[in-house]
Amino acid sequence: MPDSAASATVERPHTIDEYKSSAKPTWCPGCGDFGVLNAVYNSLKVKGYNTEDVVVISGIGCSSRFPFFVSAYGFHGVHGRAIPIATGVKVANPDLKVLVVGGDGDAFAIGGGHFVHGMRRNVDVTYVIMDNEIYGLTKGQTSPTSNVGFVTKSSPKGSVDQPLNPLALALISGATFVARGFAGKPKELADLIVQGINHPGMALIDVYSPCPTFNEVNTFKFFRDTTQTIPATHSTSDRAAAIELALQDDPLYLGLFYQATESESFDRRVRRLQTANADESAVMDRLFEQFS
Repeated sequence: MPDSAASATVERPHTIDEYKSSAKPTWCPGCGDFGVLNAVYNSLKVKGYNTEDVVVISGIGCSSRFPFFVSAYGFHGVHGRAIPIATGVKVANPDLKVLVVGGDGDAFAIGGGHFVHGMRRNVDVTYVIMDNEIYGLTKGQTSPTSNVGFVTKSSPKGSVDQPLNPLALALISGATFVARGFAGKPKELADLIVQGINHPGMALIDVYSPCPTFNEVNTFKFFRDTTQTIPATHSTSDRAAAIELALQDDPLYLGLFYQATESESFDRRVRRLQTANADESAVMDRLFEQFS
């Protein structure tokens, strides 16, 4: 099992301030993303990474401003394309620690296709999704995770769409690490992020991150009242049991739902093929040099 935030060993002590950039967060007061940012700072501190060894990649949305606020390499990409960008970074430089961040719209709407294939490919990155169940950057429209009847500017009579279940989708797509956290519990969230970083493959952490400006339903109080920690009796190696928990909405469970006991990441499989075809690669290099 992976190390926890309390037990992970660091090579040298780091301070949280080392991971804070000079840019100040531009989120609304009370935004859940502040709690997620704090959890990421703490997880990086626990891991003891040097800032030049970390890459933070995002798409578009309120939460996708994240790379600006972390003292590390960052890539603020286009809408819904964070996973393919992260895949390229990890394959090109496997030594980098890649953290992908975004919101529910970026991940599950325009990025939905990449989400499914990212889960099945099992790229060795950690994906933290700040799920506020609304589009905040565009001033309050229903998102893929908004509930039926949810009233917004784009659904004045209430949403008629069934909400997408991120954890169930990830699990049936072949994800090897699936967890859910809450911005109101940054200490527990930091522990989940550390576990995700330690996992040798795609680690999905969906985070309830309330939007106090445009979502007056799914508030911090709502999630405090409706969430519970996953029972200690749950086996995190049982995918079927994880799907069953993910489908429950009373209560909404927090914690680690599933982790594959054995998983080879996409980037490791690519490296294995590259090593096996070293002679072919040398030939291609000579051809490129000759004709370029």
